[in-house]
Amino acid sequence: MSTTAPFGTWPSPISPGTITTRTVTLSQVRVDGPDTYWVEQRASQAGRQVLLRRDGDGQVGEVLPLTPSDELVDVRTGVHEYGGRAYAVDSGIIVVSHAGDGRLYRYDVNHRLRGLVPLTIYGDVRHGDLEIDTARGLVYAVREDHRGGGESVNTLVAVPLDGSAARDDSPVRTLVSGTDFVTSPTLSPDGEHLAWITWNHPSMPWDEAVLHVGDLQPDGTIGSQTVLDGGEGHSVSEPRWTEECDLVHVANGSGFWNLYRTEGFPRRGTNREGWTRQLRTRPLHPAEATFTFPAWQLGPHHFDVLDGEHLIASWARDAVWHLGTIRLANGELEEWNVGWQPLGNVASSSSGRVVMLASNEHCLPAIVEVGHGGVQVLRDSGELDPESIGISFPEAVSWPSSDGATAHGFFYPPASAGYTGPDGDLPPLIVNVHGGPTAASRPGYDLRVQYWTSRGFAYLDVNYRGSTGYGSSYRKALNGAWGLVDVDDVVSGARYLAEQGLVDPSRMAVRGSSAGGFTVLSSLIRSDVFSAATSSFGVTDLAQMARTTHKFESRYIHTLVGATDTEDPVLAERSPISHVSDIHAPLLLLQGSEDPIVPADQATTLYRAVADQGLPVALEVFQGEGHGFRSASNIHRALEAELSFYTQVWHLPVTEELRTAVRVDNLDPARQD
Repeated sequence: MSTTAPFGTWPSPISPGTITTRTVTLSQVRVDGPDTYWVEQRASQAGRQVLLRRDGDGQVGEVLPLTPSDELVDVRTGVHEYGGRAYAVDSGIIVVSHAGDGRLYRYDVNHRLRGLVPLTIYGDVRHGDLEIDTARGLVYAVREDHRGGGESVNTLVAVPLDGSAARDDSPVRTLVSGTDFVTSPTLSPDGEHLAWITWNHPSMPWDEAVLHVGDLQPDGTIGSQTVLDGGEGHSVSEPRWTEECDLVHVANGSGFWNLYRTEGFPRRGTNREGWTRQLRTRPLHPAEATFTFPAWQLGPHHFDVLDGEHLIASWARDAVWHLGTIRLANGELEEWNVGWQPLGNVASSSSGRVVMLASNEHCLPAIVEVGHGGVQVLRDSGELDPESIGISFPEAVSWPSSDGATAHGFFYPPASAGYTGPDGDLPPLIVNVHGGPTAASRPGYDLRVQYWTSRGFAYLDVNYRGSTGYGSSYRKALNGAWGLVDVDDVVSGARYLAEQGLVDPSRMAVRGSSAGGFTVLSSLIRSDVFSAATSSFGVTDLAQMARTTHKFESRYIHTLVGATDTEDPVLAERSPISHVSDIHAPLLLLQGSEDPIVPADQATTLYRAVADQGLPVALEVFQGEGHGFRSASNIHRALEAELSFYTQVWHLPVTEELRTAVRVDNLDPARQD
């Protein structure tokens, strides 16, 4: 029997400790013969990222030994600041980027006594997006060189696998240079060709990028080359070779990220003269569907080669992801209804094994193997019985916004196995704004959502204009209008739920991180809908960020707000720091002290300005944290502080310990009603 208690006060078995100590974050799933590899980020180890392997006998364990300096390997790269693909494996040979010293290392799982062999020098040089060429004894890598001062230099390089460049950088060969960015080195199965992607400022990789392919010489340098696709206002992603040495990639020239296939590459031992004129590129499966995700991180992997006739692919329609095969000969798609939604990492082996990172409405993200008519969980991200907690299932919702547009999101009502709200009462609402802003929220079982719904809060995850998964037009609708149309979509979403009688209109909060934090702050300035807000490492001063942010997105803000340069007055006009007097609701600011993307002074300056206005505000700065919190204690503290903040602002009847977990300056009890 359920107990009646006010919404927002229900005791929940999902504590901050549940999230930080009983779960891990899974990523970078790859297969190598019978072995499955992945990376686990462990908040309990200060966010260290660990490489694990499940061998063909089902044994799971950490793979890498200590470094020669007796450090635990942290499998991470700082390329583009957001990192991504930080290791590669081929026939038991692993090459990995260690965040501790920034070097690349080689490890042979079949000759473990050799230990980790350093491949690159010490110094401010980062590597990622690795591709191993065992025949030539090389690993191809994206290099980001910060040694020269000023803007970093990005190139594609070939690093010897024998360790000869560990002390002397000269054996490293530069293969591609002269562009602002280069990624995705991809070696053909016969070793004859290399594909890669380039783009230049002011574009982001999803705006305009170019796919190249070139001959590989015996020493690993590139001979004749050609451009296959991209440029002229559209982009490319995820080049991948088939067993027959055709090249498949994703491009958005049609308005959706669709798959394309290029045929006609000369085979080994055949006449290669004039091969670039023999290539034929055609759409593989035209559809109003998205077959990749914006490349914020290196090495996206939404599809793979299943066998000589098929791809195994994932795709999104309206931000819901699907899995299935695509026949290479004619593009025929067959969906696999396996009960799991891919989370952007699908891999296959030459034997036809399909492994992916996935989740569903009942299960936390897990690495699963699909085959033989079923799904086997190889590794879950946490042991939890959702049924004993009570599951809030997502409902896809759409609502009218400004300019005749329709916005989208996922609504999670309050849910508990043991508690219900009073008759006639409505729950408080938390509106979540994802970061990016070129990204998307996905439905599924997520403890960071259930943390709120299990306590009696309703939760709306908004995919505002600018989000991915609804076509290029929807994504590009944010260009020039950041801080305007995204705010309209967030505000109208909250109002829509209130008008439907689903939430309490007097208790609606908005929360978001990074770019989402900017939209949170802009929502407080442009609307009076929200009575509380939480911004985690949110952008407050666009002009300052445009001048100081890292290379990867140093021109991104210009596109989003329609600025011509860093002195354009639109940057100041659109910045929350310029409109402090318009902030009307209590505000919580959460910030890492060492954030290289949104520096801590963005939060501290806004905090002082809001406090000086006599407005309710709280600030928590987490020492040593960067962009996104990695340490278990800090994640715990951030969740606890946010819950405490809402209970104080809305005067919820909770324990004194929770009520005082964060101090809110200038909070007049009379204003809490």
